Amino acid sequence: MPPRRRWIAHLDMDAFYASVELLRYPELRGQPVVIGGSRRHAPDRQADGRWRFATLAGYRGRGVATTATYEARALGLHSGMALARAADRAPQTVLLPVDFDEYRRCSRLFKAAVADVAPVIEDRGIDEIYIDLTEVPGAQDVVGHDPCGGVRALGQSIRNSVREATGLTCSMGITPNKLLSKIASELDKPNGLTVLTMDDVPVRIWPLPVARVNGIGPKAQKALAAIGVFTIGELAAADRAELIQRFGRSYGRWLHEAAHGRDDRAVVTHSEPVSVSRETTFERDLHVKHDRAELARALDHLVQRLAADLQKKGYTARTVGIKLKFEDFRTVTRELTLAQAVQESAALRQACGQCLKRVEFHQRIRLLGVRAGSLARPQGLLGG
Repeated sequence: MPPRRRWIAHLDMDAFYASVELLRYPELRGQPVVIGGSRRHAPDRQADGRWRFATLAGYRGRGVATTATYEARALGLHSGMALARAADRAPQTVLLPVDFDEYRRCSRLFKAAVADVAPVIEDRGIDEIYIDLTEVPGAQDVVGHDPCGGVRALGQSIRNSVREATGLTCSMGITPNKLLSKIASELDKPNGLTVLTMDDVPVRIWPLPVARVNGIGPKAQKALAAIGVFTIGELAAADRAELIQRFGRSYGRWLHEAAHGRDDRAVVTHSEPVSVSRETTFERDLHVKHDRAELARALDHLVQRLAADLQKKGYTARTVGIKLKFEDFRTVTRELTLAQAVQESAALRQACGQCLKRVEFHQRIRLLGVRAGSLARPQGLLGG
């Protein structure tokens, strides 16, 4: 019997939030749409039963795009872009409010559909998962002369199950490890299935820019460009000792291994969160004195939501922090370590107040956030 191949899949829902909205408003299919508005941008149903949609034209708020349809992306709009900037670029783009309750519902549906076929899943967020397919029946099958035929059919079956459960499409990369599968899932988006072996790395992976490797950020890209490394193939050809000298022993070694497509990380089915946070961006910059009451209400609301998150999930926190972004986009954080772990809103609010006393306020406030860290599950607390 030939040795069993290791098969790891990365499944990424296609433009997830936008796709969920298109299920509700199918008349918007094929149009540029951005998700990120507030409730006042909700569609209005007209007397004839048709919907009237808001557009970016004239948008003057402080929001940012959560996601965009592929048609909007073709116009240069993308997640994280300020909606006011997007309005200047493509004013006729439809603007829809976010509906996280519906997105979470669809997320649960697609993950349950996958789990029915392949139960070893690592949850990476609302719209993506890793799946260990190695031991799933059929994954090791050879179909005709295709040694990957079995796992290819299995991947298509999973994608069909997701489509049947949600009405949504997803893209999958299936390779021997998580690093390659993350890259592969992007190669044929949207609605794509890409199966690669280590033999495919020189042809399919090496021509790609180094930015496609999860873990090579802007700073590393700039440093690599300084030594003439722009593609994954060029990184694979770089001298390992030079990478270690320039980037340090740990990261230099990892760069060398990643460029050759090597990654032995397991699919982790459960992990404890490091922290829980809530934040809000204000519609206008708030003055610490003139808008004191509004800031206090916002802080109280964030703390109450943070406390509810901790209590629902059964955690207490030993550290509490605040985050402020000022009108010049400067960000300040402060953190306090408590003598005893807490989860009640009153204790969290008091700790946030102490953190705020350590901040000098010279500008108006654009964003306010609260964070609970050093989480633990004490005996007697039930997790949600």
